[in-house]
Amino acid sequence: MSFTRALYRLFHATLGLTAACAFAANAPRPNIVYILADDLGWTDLGCQGSQYYQTPNIDRLAAQGVRMLRYYNSQNCAPTRAVLMSGQYAPRTGMYTVNTLERGEAEDRRMEVPANETKLALDKFILPQALKAAGYATGMFGKWHLGTTGPHHPGQRGFDEAIVSDGKHFNFTTVPEVAYPEGQYYADFLTDRAVDFITRHRDHPFFLYVPHFAVHTPIHAKPAYVAAWEKKPARGTHWNPTYAAMIQSVDESVGRILAKLDELKLADNTLVIFSSDNGGLGGYQRTEAPSEKKGFTDNAPLRGGKGTLYEGGLRVPFIARWPGVVPAGSTSDQPLAHVDIYPTFVAIGGGTPRPGYPLDGVSFVPVLRNPRAPLGREAIYWHFPGYLESYVHARGWRTGPVGAIHRGDFKLLEFFETGAVELYNVRDDVGEARNLAATSPAQAAELRAQLAAWRKQIGAAMPVMKSPRPTGRGQ
Repeated sequence: MSFTRALYRLFHATLGLTAACAFAANAPRPNIVYILADDLGWTDLGCQGSQYYQTPNIDRLAAQGVRMLRYYNSQNCAPTRAVLMSGQYAPRTGMYTVNTLERGEAEDRRMEVPANETKLALDKFILPQALKAAGYATGMFGKWHLGTTGPHHPGQRGFDEAIVSDGKHFNFTTVPEVAYPEGQYYADFLTDRAVDFITRHRDHPFFLYVPHFAVHTPIHAKPAYVAAWEKKPARGTHWNPTYAAMIQSVDESVGRILAKLDELKLADNTLVIFSSDNGGLGGYQRTEAPSEKKGFTDNAPLRGGKGTLYEGGLRVPFIARWPGVVPAGSTSDQPLAHVDIYPTFVAIGGGTPRPGYPLDGVSFVPVLRNPRAPLGREAIYWHFPGYLESYVHARGWRTGPVGAIHRGDFKLLEFFETGAVELYNVRDDVGEARNLAATSPAQAAELRAQLAAWRKQIGAAMPVMKSPRPTGRGQ
């Protein structure tokens, strides 16, 4: 990064921190509630355009706040959560996916891939630690995915209270083990803990993180809800009644949390954010096989889905409500990303970043105040040096090794196996249907060079081509 660009970025980060301090000078520090759905797609909400799914509580949240129309996460679960908690891009944590980057059949992988970390390193000064240091009570209930044993458990990493579980929607096991009524749905269990936490911490600032496991596979929902949805016809590109019933439970969770804030007269001094960790599981007919509709939802008009670096895998719903600060019923098309959550929350909470601990994002407090405000961001980056299996074909990939950069209205993908690049104007061509790399070669080359410079600066581990197999004896 050039010295001028570094100063520009520092200026805007300081601007966000100054704005947050101005709020703190005139009012008590706000509570922060961050509700994260799992695998919820771009259009899986009524307020995001679905004609099938029904989300009255989330729609009401959107009507009272702002919808960020160009908010980005990583392509799947674990790396997004690592970024949210660390404030750092995946190359700094080594967490790129779940389990391993060596997916699928070894003979189908043309590149040797780096090792993948499955636990967030203990030397990271993560978001709850920063907010706790700023005087916040901290609680998280849900899917952690960054290590659940010993010192990696969130209860040992800055959360005053933490209960984690994922993998099942019924008959689940929590860490630490907590009893619950037989047959209880996991989303309801998490909501019970969330509203109890709010009640007990009403008298001082709190940070509540509720990362749901819904609507992740297995696609299981409450039977009565499924039965009701089975009577409703599919509409648009959405069709699955069990998936719709899962969304209904997440929406009810949001409604119960909002109702508790209203009941305790906390709503006016609470920032509530609802989002998803990555794109929906579907939409692969746009990237792999036009005749195959695989998955449980569709991210159209976005291209692709979970696991890809196309918009359908990265761009997710993001709704923020903060009465008196965020203009009600507004939208913003400023590009924002998961790396921005940490500096934004710390700025809002009146905290300070830890000296020497690098944060890769910027505070978007100015955008919360004025959705049209420019953020002053240089670019957003992704790096995925491995493989994710196809959901369409028995063998093949949703994605192979790839990197991406989003700058202004343009996004470039670089595929490491072939060296091919794709360039899209994601404002004018949200479905990434028109590859501009051949018609705008200078711009493609500039973005590719910037992406390569970022990888070098951040120390990104790269895959390497496998050595050719011997073709005969003595060779």
